[in-house]
Amino acid sequence: MTTTTLPGGTFSMAADLTVTRVGYGAMQLAGPHVFGPPADRDEAIAVLREAVELGITHIDTSDYYGPRVTNEIIREALYPYPDELHIVTKVGAERDSNGGWPMARSPEQLREQVVGNLENLRLDVVDVVNLRLGGFDAAEPGSVEEPFTALAEMQQEGLIRHLGLSTVDAEQVAEAQSIAPVVCVQNFYNVAHRTDDELIESLAAQGIAYVPYFPLGGFSPLQSDTLRRVADRLDATPMAVALAWLLQRSPNLLLIPGTSSRAHLRENVAGAGLELSDADVAELDGIAARG
Repeated sequence: MTTTTLPGGTFSMAADLTVTRVGYGAMQLAGPHVFGPPADRDEAIAVLREAVELGITHIDTSDYYGPRVTNEIIREALYPYPDELHIVTKVGAERDSNGGWPMARSPEQLREQVVGNLENLRLDVVDVVNLRLGGFDAAEPGSVEEPFTALAEMQQEGLIRHLGLSTVDAEQVAEAQSIAPVVCVQNFYNVAHRTDDELIESLAAQGIAYVPYFPLGGFSPLQSDTLRRVADRLDATPMAVALAWLLQRSPNLLLIPGTSSRAHLRENVAGAGLELSDADVAELDGIAARG
């Protein structure tokens, strides 16, 4: 049985895939705007090694971070990978020469991206591949059948163990599930932006992980003031409160806060373990209505 001293314990996405609910998002290991190399590659490597030393077993990445930069740093820092470490990647976009994020979802493009992730991470099979759909922070209507079927075929070939989705709505999740099992959904969600409340409950009932990104993204000044007031009362940072609220929100929520600093990594892990009282949670729950 997998155990951990990290806040929130563990979550089993599948019989062969149990991860710590406090994970690590590797996006910030690339350069500015997630493009090019980091300013301090040695620190980036040290952050990843520290994450593993802290007991984190879930690293979220993508070959389009950099591009390729983040995966190459992960490989340099952690290969050969510990047996308990699980790497989750995303496909569905590319990077252009100006640092843009054009969508790339044809079966041919998806295969190229999966193979690129395998090569740059030096893996024979990826634990989870998330199909990235939607826009920057919200789902967009449309069928997932063609791209998700392409990934399901690669799963059958043995290149991918499990499949997930990113920036999708409930209808798209249901469509994907009719093609192949979905083990996780990664969407924009935090204490101020709670569009996915019903989806989270539905996924929890099915044993499917929900992985929120942008824990402090898109707050209005009024919402930020409320969060800061709660944080000050608890002698904590707004980020700590935001992460702790997410961890207490539902047992299927997995955190992937990112940082390029070991000090911030330790702060994030400790912050996620902040104890929020019922009164704290009630006040935080009111933030979404104050936009």
